[in-house]
Amino acid sequence: MAKTWITTKGGDFGETSLGNGERVPKDHLRVEVYGTIDECQAHVGMARAFCENEEICETLCWLEQQMGILMGHLALFPGLPCPNISDLEAIVGKVGKITGETFRFIRPGDSKAGAALHVARTVARRAERLAVKLFRTKELQEDSYSYINRLSDVIYALSLWYDYVTRQEEEANSCQ
Repeated sequence: MAKTWITTKGGDFGETSLGNGERVPKDHLRVEVYGTIDECQAHVGMARAFCENEEICETLCWLEQQMGILMGHLALFPGLPCPNISDLEAIVGKVGKITGETFRFIRPGDSKAGAALHVARTVARRAERLAVKLFRTKELQEDSYSYINRLSDVIYALSLWYDYVTRQEEEANSCQ
């Protein structure tokens, strides 16, 4: 049987390769962290699929790209830097100005896109809880851990932004 690009059989015995070529168990903590970021990225993609606001869709697409870079960085691909945390902080600041929101506990589910973002946020928080173990043992640099920590903040802000815009549009349409 010919080897395909999807099925390599390299993991059939419970190991996978990091970006630097090192073989590690599939349940290695580093693999768990970037695998959880992968799961989070999929939820952000689902939110983008439901999204009906062009500016927010573009931001979600950008975030998915940054998460891909982050996963490569965490998987130790040579020369792949951690994405810039100030970009995430800028989005949080922008959303705060648009919505006037401050942190509050909310009930997810005002929209499909917003709900998908809240699922992504909880997955990002799980990635953070896993990543702190690598950070404590000095296997993860501070900038990488801080970026993962900020990821749930930006996803939370994006969910607030989407639901805010959706409410504004609904109110505008109800007056016509």
